[in-house]
Amino acid sequence: MIRRPAVAGAFYEADPGRLRRTVEGFLEPDAEKVRCRGILVPHAGYRYSGAVAGAVYSRVEPVPTYLVLGPNHTGLGPTASVMTRGSWETPLGRLPVDQALAAALVSGCDLLREDGSAHLHEHAVEVQLPFLQVLSARSFVPVTLMAVPWGACRDLASAVAAAVQTAAEPVMVVASSDMTHFEDQASARARDALALERIRALDARGLYDVVRRERISMCGFIPATVMLLACAELGATRCTVVRYATSGDVTGDTDQVVGYAGAIVE
Repeated sequence: MIRRPAVAGAFYEADPGRLRRTVEGFLEPDAEKVRCRGILVPHAGYRYSGAVAGAVYSRVEPVPTYLVLGPNHTGLGPTASVMTRGSWETPLGRLPVDQALAAALVSGCDLLREDGSAHLHEHAVEVQLPFLQVLSARSFVPVTLMAVPWGACRDLASAVAAAVQTAAEPVMVVASSDMTHFEDQASARARDALALERIRALDARGLYDVVRRERISMCGFIPATVMLLACAELGATRCTVVRYATSGDVTGDTDQVVGYAGAIVE
């Protein structure tokens, strides 16, 4: 199965040459790189969030395979969906699904379902792929998640950690998420600071609880929670918030903004 791009020409350039130049323009070739277990990156249109994503991708050592966890914005498919075969197409070419890693995930967690419908129109994973392709990724695994209880987050994270540990080559866990949606700039920054404080502390339970308690409209808090938990199982000891911005920083409209954060978990 070839999954065709759903948001090329909308969230990012449809022309291959312009897209590659755009992504490369967000990357900082002189940035010091670290080995990491996971990252948090945004998934809005590149005009708004590309610089934040680029700041993260610039500072991590590339790996052959990426396990990308994203939220389900469309409501299609099961609660936790993973594509286990085929490839995804962007204007930069096709990136194959790592079948062995995907199979290990499915066998390790009863909640995960092999499914393609949840991914058909979903942008959260797709917008990461041009960055991965420019970084010469060889394969990836797409996982789309709806809201789940805390216990399910732990189960998913254990499956992720086990699959990464047994993979033949290094794997990076990518949580795709934007932060607060459609509040004024001051409110968005204040709310997002609460979530980022927990992320910086590697406090997955704290992140899960504060997002729910304060009703922070962080669309990918489940992927971020699972990423933090999985990285902790893999031995992570440090998280650095690389950059934070809002759409208002780009447009000048600070009445209704969306927040974007980038973080690296080592």
